[in-house]
Amino acid sequence: MYQTIVVPLDGSPRAEAILPHVEELAHCHKARVVFVRVVDPAGSLSGLEGLPIEVSRELIKQQVDEAESYLEAKQGEFRQQRIEAVGRVRYGPIVQTIAQVVAEENADLVAIASHGRSGLARMFYGSVAAGLLQRIDRPMLIVRAPSVN
Repeated sequence: MYQTIVVPLDGSPRAEAILPHVEELAHCHKARVVFVRVVDPAGSLSGLEGLPIEVSRELIKQQVDEAESYLEAKQGEFRQQRIEAVGRVRYGPIVQTIAQVVAEENADLVAIASHGRSGLARMFYGSVAAGLLQRIDRPMLIVRAPSVN
């Protein structure tokens, strides 16, 4: 049923709450897992007014390097469990970029942890899960992540 599962991660323990579910599904369906980490250049540059452009580029490169290392570690963990896993680091608006990866990979399922924000926090920060629900036409597994203090 599921051959390719796309898993957006932001590096937080909350986002990783989806991983046990993905591992189980991947084993059951012999599915390939595609981890996605989006670097949003506009978000990266917030508050950097007045910094030379080379400093800004270096900060973005650092974020990309960290994202690649993070995804490599997650891929390794899944491969140790005999699950085919790849990573994709992309640039752009988060929801739109994840939706593009879902289409490119022809994913059968998107699995994501929701941070469970409500009220003003949700309005201010937005919701990646809600945005994806509006943009993609694939099944989604959404797990509400526990609060991490």
